[in-house]
Amino acid sequence: MRSRKRRQCFPSCSSFRKVDEDENYRRRKKCNEELEWPHNSSTHVKSQLAQCFIVVVNAMVGPRSWTGLFTRSNNRRNHSLSPFQEQRLLRLQARLQVPFDENRPDHQETLKALWHAAFPDVALQGLISEQWKEMGWQGSNPSTDFRGCGFISLENLLFYARTYPASFRRLLFKREGNRATWEYPFAVAGINISFMLTEMLDLCSEKPRCLPGINFVKLLGEDEAAFDVLYCIAFEMVDAQWLAVNASYMQFNEVLQATRTQLERELSLEDTQRIHDLPAYNLLYQ
Repeated sequence: MRSRKRRQCFPSCSSFRKVDEDENYRRRKKCNEELEWPHNSSTHVKSQLAQCFIVVVNAMVGPRSWTGLFTRSNNRRNHSLSPFQEQRLLRLQARLQVPFDENRPDHQETLKALWHAAFPDVALQGLISEQWKEMGWQGSNPSTDFRGCGFISLENLLFYARTYPASFRRLLFKREGNRATWEYPFAVAGINISFMLTEMLDLCSEKPRCLPGINFVKLLGEDEAAFDVLYCIAFEMVDAQWLAVNASYMQFNEVLQATRTQLERELSLEDTQRIHDLPAYNLLYQ
């Protein structure tokens, strides 16, 4: 059975297009209506498992969502940034605008570095190889997965592998907990996390207008690697939530949204001075 053509249901992180809330709602609604899952073929579903995570990164809205509360109640507040904070924010936003280019030597080397960090004792056969599926990419060519969130999502994964190797490998190889028959694909889930953080922190605006984003810029002023560290924390939170609710692959969106809601709460704490002060930071060392 042929798999359905992959649908792009969210704008690239590198596009920085401003879309109003009504347009966002229409896009999310259209995405939900168009994505169809055949339940009568386990083989077909398994082949589309990775595509589910890269295609669908919907913001779930409802009475229990904190997202609207933060964005609406703080949109019009005037939060000035120090020149140092503004400089670091601009550098982070510049990173977000870089698409992954499989023809750039530096991007190729970063991809190879990620492989060697994940599988140091296994020789990589090539940038296009069936081996990549072992890391949780959709197919043999990882470059096709970066359309969702550009080069920064690869940088995030490599930072995670190098800075918190024990945590990285524990999640990559699913070493703890009662796991589902079909686990979330590690690498593609990582791309979704990069996109979720970019959206949650309102980094595609000139300056963040939501409370978590405003507070994050303060943390960025203390540590330029704050976004990368937050990514690692979020990955651990996703896995912890996955295990806590005994999730299956069809529940990944719910797990991602629960992670986002908890991160928004932690980033709204007034006494957080550094990224390492977030309560969930300790997950990296469990």
